[in-house]
Amino acid sequence: MKKGIWFILLTTLYMQASVIDLNTKSPIKLTGTVVSDGQQMIGSRFMGYIKHVFVKIGDRVKRDDDLYEMESAEFDMMKMQADLILEQTKVMVEFWRDKLHRLNKKKIRLRTTYKGKDKIDFEDVLDVDAQAANVETMLKSMQVMVKEANIRAKQLASTYNYIKMKAPSDGIVVKRNIKVGDMVMPGMLTIMLVDMESLEVDVSISESIISRVHVGQKVDVEIPSVNYQTTGVIHAIVPDANPMTHKIKMRIHFDQGKKNIFPGMYVKVTI
Repeated sequence: MKKGIWFILLTTLYMQASVIDLNTKSPIKLTGTVVSDGQQMIGSRFMGYIKHVFVKIGDRVKRDDDLYEMESAEFDMMKMQADLILEQTKVMVEFWRDKLHRLNKKKIRLRTTYKGKDKIDFEDVLDVDAQAANVETMLKSMQVMVKEANIRAKQLASTYNYIKMKAPSDGIVVKRNIKVGDMVMPGMLTIMLVDMESLEVDVSISESIISRVHVGQKVDVEIPSVNYQTTGVIHAIVPDANPMTHKIKMRIHFDQGKKNIFPGMYVKVTI
């Protein structure tokens, strides 16, 4: 009888302990990496030789600071030719516009001269009308040429901006693949910038704990190398680029304070 009572008591305690264990969720500890949400990969759009390089790895740059410059002799010539063609077409437009104006005045003068008379010199009037029609056609053609030359000049002006590459945003130079005298090809990566003001934590989590996390959830973030602890907020949960890993990517916003935190640093995350 006593053995039966002890058996029932122990069974009850075991079941209660199991329920408590099932209902208790221990903290999940994960590891991640500091990444930048503002990475700029700057590539060359044209082929040419590097004339000047104004930055080195580790330099902090501001938006529109000069990064590097390519040899521009060929582009200078092309730009000068485009500007010259534009100016020439503008001069021709003014020439034909002035000639049309003079012919229109001549038509008015002819009509005024023969007004009220029995005889009108129709040949003179018709001749002036024909000349005016031809001149008007030439004027329209030259106006079209001006538009085309203007577009070409703007294209080359835009191209010329890529000869002297400027920083598209604030950041720090983390990679530089060029030096003076190098030839670059279109699409070649020349400089990589990282925005140090847009740092996040990148964490890979297994699908077994996906039910434990959600966007907007606060988590503990620790960066051991700089002895820094703070609270982060999950702002994105997305599938990993490689489906074979069965991992989920999680991005966490955090306040970096005044610490020198850089992309690539090791991070501990506690959920």
